[in-house]
Amino acid sequence: MASQNNKKDFTFFMALLPLLLMILAMATAVIWLGQDPHLPLIFGTASAAVVALLHGFKWREVEEMMYKGIRLALPAIVIIILVGLVIGSWIGGGIVATMIYYGLALISPSLFLVTITILCGIVALSIGSSWSTMATVGVAGMGIGMSMGIPPAMVAGAVISGSYFGDKMSPMSDTTNLASGLTNTDLFVHIKHMFYSTIPGLIIALTVFFFLGRQFGGDGSANAGEISDMMTSLDNQFLISPWLLAVPLAVILCITFKMSAIPALIVGIVLGFLCHLFVQGGDLGTAISTLQGGYVIESSNEMINELFNNGGLDSMMYTVSMTIVAMTFAGILEYSGMLQSIMKQIIKIAKGTLGLVTSTVVAAFATNATCSEQYISVVVPSRMFLRTYIEKNLHSKNLSRSLEDGGTLTSVFIPWNTCGVFIYGVLGVAAWEYAPYAIFNMVAPFISILLAATGIGIHKITDEEKNAFLTKYYGGQTEKDELATDSM
Repeated sequence: MASQNNKKDFTFFMALLPLLLMILAMATAVIWLGQDPHLPLIFGTASAAVVALLHGFKWREVEEMMYKGIRLALPAIVIIILVGLVIGSWIGGGIVATMIYYGLALISPSLFLVTITILCGIVALSIGSSWSTMATVGVAGMGIGMSMGIPPAMVAGAVISGSYFGDKMSPMSDTTNLASGLTNTDLFVHIKHMFYSTIPGLIIALTVFFFLGRQFGGDGSANAGEISDMMTSLDNQFLISPWLLAVPLAVILCITFKMSAIPALIVGIVLGFLCHLFVQGGDLGTAISTLQGGYVIESSNEMINELFNNGGLDSMMYTVSMTIVAMTFAGILEYSGMLQSIMKQIIKIAKGTLGLVTSTVVAAFATNATCSEQYISVVVPSRMFLRTYIEKNLHSKNLSRSLEDGGTLTSVFIPWNTCGVFIYGVLGVAAWEYAPYAIFNMVAPFISILLAATGIGIHKITDEEKNAFLTKYYGGQTEKDELATDSM
């Protein structure tokens, strides 16, 4: 195929070169010089384009690869924009202030990290969306935790851990359905099989958060003065009412009853806008400018200023621009075949069940780093590994679980991945800051590998089941048969 199209095959080194150059540029700009990651990603895109051109691709093909990458991210970009509007309208409508106020009144600082993890887990499990959970409950949780003197990175780690636990285990989650569908695994079989890595991961996370929380006032009184001042300031700046909690509840119910994320977020924006006008008494011009440029407040409480000067369409443009740039890089790697060349080398080192599961987790993580999108981290390795799992008499649910552990969960650790970018835009904490505290996301992939090493939770299939699967989905051909056919 390569010779027919005058295109050369990518060697492993040449396929890896753009990624290595991008990482070097990222380390120099972001870690050493303290700059934003946009330009290193553009440098990575340019490097990938040069490598593709040297291998026989024409510029119009490279350009189309970049556009294809951006198209993959368009649904995420729309949601990111809407989330900025949600945050602005909810701050202006007093909804965020109300959630923070009652959170400060009801939650002990020492148990806050455990509480917010469980709460985000329940909400995400109910609605099937980690992003919507972080954009609603997570935003309020950041305000509550920071008001209690808990470091933002620690709070973000707890929010992320709970949100991704619920998302991963929800039958309404898009990534959960994607992983099961691409591996031809029944959805509920897939979810049940994830218990082996997910429940221990959650228990470890809650245990760590319990001990981390003990330093923040075990009796709830250590920060009583600061919390009281915060609540007083909130009461002075906003009309606080439990009825305002009906707005986030309405959004959760919309998604629970299978309304798509975009119309559900629009419902939240409209309700927040109306609350700004008719509950908080804002004028129409201010309410509209809040949607565009975010809420503006000047109070004597610095914490109030830090938390509530936020939201709006403009606040998400940094996130949108980074998503677009990242997906141009991802598009070239994916559609030129560079990523497949890297994956083939990863597959070659897989020996036995442990090697195969480890390779799957590593490949999914690598796809998150190279293609900047968690969906691709599920799609590409599923195509690469499924037949190998079946031929080694491993049930497809082993693969679907490994894809979620290695792909869905690790997406948050890549600053230029759409998930890392989204979290920074919504929670205001960078990936390298919250990474040590995203305990659930960190330990679950290692538990998945440990399960493979011990054989616990690894389900085999019989030769009859293997042959039936290969006949149904591959016409009875093994990978060796197909390679032999291709070589003739």
